[in-house]
Amino acid sequence: MTRILTNLSMKRLRHVLVAAILACSTSAFAQSSVFELDPHQSQVTFTLGDVLHTVHGSFQLKAGNIRIVPSSGAASGSLVVDATSGDSGSKARDRKMNKDILESDKFPEISFAPQRIVGHVSLDGKSQVTIEGVMTLHGQPHPMSIVAPVEVHGGRATADLTFLVPYVQWGLKNPSTFILRVSDKVTIDVHAVGSIASTGSN
Repeated sequence: MTRILTNLSMKRLRHVLVAAILACSTSAFAQSSVFELDPHQSQVTFTLGDVLHTVHGSFQLKAGNIRIVPSSGAASGSLVVDATSGDSGSKARDRKMNKDILESDKFPEISFAPQRIVGHVSLDGKSQVTIEGVMTLHGQPHPMSIVAPVEVHGGRATADLTFLVPYVQWGLKNPSTFILRVSDKVTIDVHAVGSIASTGSN
């Protein structure tokens, strides 16, 4: 009788342990971090070189948020840039960029959708991760992998991203003329500022 009770107790103990492990695993999987960007403090700038001088300009970030599940590295959300807001300091050049290159009347937004985060984002201090995702430019999706140094203090987060966009290879027109030759790649710098917090579900 004692042996039977002992066996029943051991079975119950195993069931309790398995349930506890599953509960912990589910809880860990459910934990995620959300990086909510502030469009007014964030900056998106571009640099385009030519044989005579380098053109610098900026775009306006419309909205941005990234949700990260640390246990799997899965990511979701989007960063959306107003394609019509390009400002290079020359109205004539900007009109040409909007009309002939970006065709922003047809494609008013440029977006990046994160899909996976390689590395760990510390909620206090500095860290560096690689963001894998898809950029949609001129209505076409393009896989990208971007290294992102991140710094978090008191729930406030900043991330600085620099990457090349081979816009001609991606199907956009080259603005070069017989006299003026420009690079077929543009450097994009993103200074993302916002808040980051943990949440109980993904």
